[in-house]
Amino acid sequence: MATKATRSARPIMVLMDLLGRRWTLRILWELHQHPGLTFRALRERCADVSPSVLNTRLAELRDARLIMLEDGYTLTPEGRELGCLILPLYNWAEGHFGDAGGG
Repeated sequence: MATKATRSARPIMVLMDLLGRRWTLRILWELHQHPGLTFRALRERCADVSPSVLNTRLAELRDARLIMLEDGYTLTPEGRELGCLILPLYNWAEGHFGDAGGG
């Protein structure tokens, strides 16, 4: 399953390309924390995302079988698994940037 913009057949490169797109990680994080968000609620949680970009990212994530639209947007089992893999990064960031105030 290669995405449109990915030229590599290597699965890790496909994933990194998808996750590296603006707003993708934020969308996944919000759906991991708040399953079942509507388009409008998800857009409010991602305050600066334009509707067209959000629509594009949601379509890409659906194509990658990471999210589904069922009583709002929710993670698929694969999406939940990916969310769990991202949790250690969250914990690391909290420890590294949390007390230092990163900005």
